[in-house]
Amino acid sequence: MTAAIIVGAGRGRRMGGPIPKQYRSLDNMPVIRHTLLAFLRHPQIEQVQSVIHPADLGLYEEATEGLSLPPPVIGGDTRQESVRFGLESLAAAPPAKVIIHDAVRPFVEQDTISAVITALDHGPAVITGLAVPDTLKRCRNGLITETVDRTDTWRAQTPQGFHFAEILKAHEEVHYSDPIHAGLTDDSLVIERYGLSVALIEGSDDNFKITTERDLERAELILQRGRQENHVGWGFDFHGFGPGGQVVMCGIPVVHSQGIARSHNADIPLNAVTDALLGTIGSAPNEAHFQPDMPGFRGKTSDFFVRQAVSLVSMKGGRIVHLDLTILTAAPDIADHREHMTTRLASLLSIDRSRISIKQATTYQAGYYGRGDGIGAQCLVTTQFPAL
Repeated sequence: MTAAIIVGAGRGRRMGGPIPKQYRSLDNMPVIRHTLLAFLRHPQIEQVQSVIHPADLGLYEEATEGLSLPPPVIGGDTRQESVRFGLESLAAAPPAKVIIHDAVRPFVEQDTISAVITALDHGPAVITGLAVPDTLKRCRNGLITETVDRTDTWRAQTPQGFHFAEILKAHEEVHYSDPIHAGLTDDSLVIERYGLSVALIEGSDDNFKITTERDLERAELILQRGRQENHVGWGFDFHGFGPGGQVVMCGIPVVHSQGIARSHNADIPLNAVTDALLGTIGSAPNEAHFQPDMPGFRGKTSDFFVRQAVSLVSMKGGRIVHLDLTILTAAPDIADHREHMTTRLASLLSIDRSRISIKQATTYQAGYYGRGDGIGAQCLVTTQFPAL
């Protein structure tokens, strides 16, 4: 088993701003969410554990909404301490390998993660890095004091991978036996001090650490390179009217002479939304994780399944761009309820109201819906995913 620890407990003082850099918006999504999704998507990573600052709990919960993650670990006063806390949180069910990565390096590539995992088959520790191509100067008070030999010099990056038992023991030994080094900023330094060798593999220029506003601008440019692709999903549901005095549409009860003749999952528009969302990831509503008679799903309302579908889209790195919903019924009229329905749907999807369109088609008294026999809904959803 391989686990990943995402370290995001820093304050980001060099960047400034009202919130820490890991929660700044990057392509309408917090930086840390981009990073977490990179590891959640990787088929060899079985657990992803975040380490955060205690003051950031609200920001973290908002940034990770819809993602399948364990509760975050609260970090310490230094990066080294935060990593140790993260490692100790995994000790009850220890993985064989662990990858440690900075929350503010959102462009780590899947191939890089794979290379780190593979390298751990041949040694206890490995880091990623880049060879230094430039002449190095040591300066003091704005003046050059020395030219540094750049031969065999590399810039260390994350992810850094380790055999779990050894990196945990190394962190604990360094902490308890050598507290003066409690501020080591790199996990390879910890394992080196423990006496083990560390391998190095080539990283990526794009896998840089967001530290300044200029870095954030560079990150936005990377996302504009055409790495996104659009997916469109179509959903449809219908059901006949039955006894009752209201119809629920998009979570809003609407008074009507009849209700929906269904004991559960009776919000027809939301059911169409769920189908459309699943369509953008190539899933079908009858797959195992959406069978309504399974334990945990029995009696669940339609909005529950919408949230499940949104979570699946998010887990695959998708972002909902637009939703177009048409409700097919002669009555009830949705005109007085459209705004509330739009607001409720925007909340369920975590998108802006401006990205949602809700319409009604009456079929002019013709056919099943025009006769008032029931209600139908069809939905088109557009999402953006990282290009394969």
